[in-house]
Amino acid sequence: MKQFMRMTISFLFLFVVCIAVVNAQEIPVKLEELTAPEFIQAVELSGGTCIIPIGVMEKHGPHLPLGTDMLDIREVSLRAAKKEYTIIFPAYYFSQIFEAKHQPGTIAYSPELIWNILQETCDELGRNGITKIILVNGHGGNNSFLPYFCQSQLSQRKEYAVVLFRPQEDSEVEEQVQKLRKTTTGGHAGETETSTMLVHSPDIVHVDRGGEQSGEDQHRLDQLTNGYTGIWWYAKYPNHYAGDGSHASVKIGELLIESDVKQLVELIKTLKTDDSVLKLQEQFYNESENPLKTKQ
Repeated sequence: MKQFMRMTISFLFLFVVCIAVVNAQEIPVKLEELTAPEFIQAVELSGGTCIIPIGVMEKHGPHLPLGTDMLDIREVSLRAAKKEYTIIFPAYYFSQIFEAKHQPGTIAYSPELIWNILQETCDELGRNGITKIILVNGHGGNNSFLPYFCQSQLSQRKEYAVVLFRPQEDSEVEEQVQKLRKTTTGGHAGETETSTMLVHSPDIVHVDRGGEQSGEDQHRLDQLTNGYTGIWWYAKYPNHYAGDGSHASVKIGELLIESDVKQLVELIKTLKTDDSVLKLQEQFYNESENPLKTKQ
């Protein structure tokens, strides 16, 4: 009898898992493609998680599209969501990009707007039952803005948590990439970024144009060894191009994309099953209301 009960429980468990898998496959991961009733199911299937893939509109050398950062990071997010279900927010281009205002096609919104629209987006997702918002950044110009945004969520009580995805360098992947690379420098529209674009959007990548402009560091403020200024990027790369994208390869692109996907999947899995960040955040808010009573 006990063996029969165990078999029955195991069968029911497998049945529930299979149903969940089928539902996850049937329900779109893209927020804009969900119906309202499907959204309710999506929130449950995602464990209350949602990714905001963040890019920008800026020049990417003479050979890549303006929306490269958004296209790249959305590809990573979509691949991850197919392996571990979560909701993917629509294309998000509201980022810090003042350093490229001198280049055609750059859309540089005001500091107030980029802050407010991200905050209100998070607030609205929270109002709709999302409790863990994952910011997946594809734009280097956000490297100061987004950590500060996350830190500032502690200023007022929130029913949700904002988590910035920060992939780590995989030494094995890096070793493989270095063996394949033909250039040794670059950080914007260069060999590696052009390679990732070749993986998913080859029809809008013009590798043959990669050498039409210089992506060399101009070293125009190297004398400021211990100082930081907002003009630092322009001083180095006035063409808003760092490296040489004409040497890109799909092999490099796949290695880099899949490394990020693997790490993002792990973050999604953790956030879906672990509420530690929400519990600690709530504890912090409670103690902040009366710091004199906080245990010392």
